[in-house]
Amino acid sequence: MPIGTMEMFMIAGVVVLLFGTSKLPKLGQNLGEGIRNFKKSMADAEKDQAKLPESKS
Repeated sequence: MPIGTMEMFMIAGVVVLLFGTSKLPKLGQNLGEGIRNFKKSMADAEKDQAKLPESKS
């Protein structure tokens, strides 16, 4: 059951009411920064994993 257009407008309205229009840009900026940091840490973890010698079982 996908989310329709009307539901998206209702969710956006609730978000605006909760955070206000002045805080929305800062909220978006913080969300984007968090996603970038997460992607960077995942890439670093993959590099670290590749550097580890494989154990012989």
